[in-house]
Amino acid sequence: MSARPQSERSDWTDLDLLTREEAAGRLTEYRAETTARLDQLGESDQGEREFLEARLRAIQVSLEDLARL
Repeated sequence: MSARPQSERSDWTDLDLLTREEAAGRLTEYRAETTARLDQLGESDQGEREFLEARLRAIQVSLEDLARL
């Protein structure tokens, strides 16, 4: 148990940080899952479709950011 309150602990002490490669791999898998869900959805739910499309754009931006680092 840490003597410091949880809010003051460093993230580095958790040792669960992802490398850029691991993060990119997870994002790539998530992009594929989201794309598959979007394909299954069809045109039936426009609200969810817009949400998933926005999520895909955000995933793509994140992947591009990781590639630049």
